[in-house]
Amino acid sequence: MESPENGGRIRHRRVCEMDGREVGPEDTARGWEAPDGRTVVISDADLEALPLATKRVIDVVRFVDDTDVDPPLYSRPNWVGAHGSGAQKPYVLLVEALARSGRLAVCKVALRSRERLAVLRPRKGILALHSLHCPEEIRDPGDLSSPAPTTDRELDLAELLMDEMAGVDIGELHDDYAQALSALVDTLAVGGRALPPREPQQPVGLMAAL
Repeated sequence: MESPENGGRIRHRRVCEMDGREVGPEDTARGWEAPDGRTVVISDADLEALPLATKRVIDVVRFVDDTDVDPPLYSRPNWVGAHGSGAQKPYVLLVEALARSGRLAVCKVALRSRERLAVLRPRKGILALHSLHCPEEIRDPGDLSSPAPTTDRELDLAELLMDEMAGVDIGELHDDYAQALSALVDTLAVGGRALPPREPQQPVGLMAAL
């Protein structure tokens, strides 16, 4: 950022609100506010000690159809409404046409001072906007495929497992990280110490489940 008056660079500085002292990155730490209003400082070691199985693995809990996940659950949806009386009818037509056709509307929109690709989804008479990455922003993953062979029997067993694990109530899934972090803040706020790091119980692997 630059000053519009003289073109000088605008720099952000870290200043302690208690004594006004400017500090560098090496003098900063993460802090969370405890229920009583105090700030609790949490180190990287404290966070590493959180007993979460999902820190190093992807834990598959259920299999569902893509239409079973409510679009607003996707990261950071924005709700779009009609602005002004002249936009009411086009808005309703677009919502109902998208809902009846089962299609999405790909669009361009200015968000946070830059233009982005996005899609509009209808939901209960309202438009939900989900921003997208431009194709050139997507990193080429290269060849990550596995050379391991599979048999028809193994695929049949995998599909059987998916059928047995089908369906999930999204409302019953909770943010385990947030709950563990809240418990850690409460412990540190009363002068306690974080438990030493330990390996959490790992989810059952696919081959073991089969």
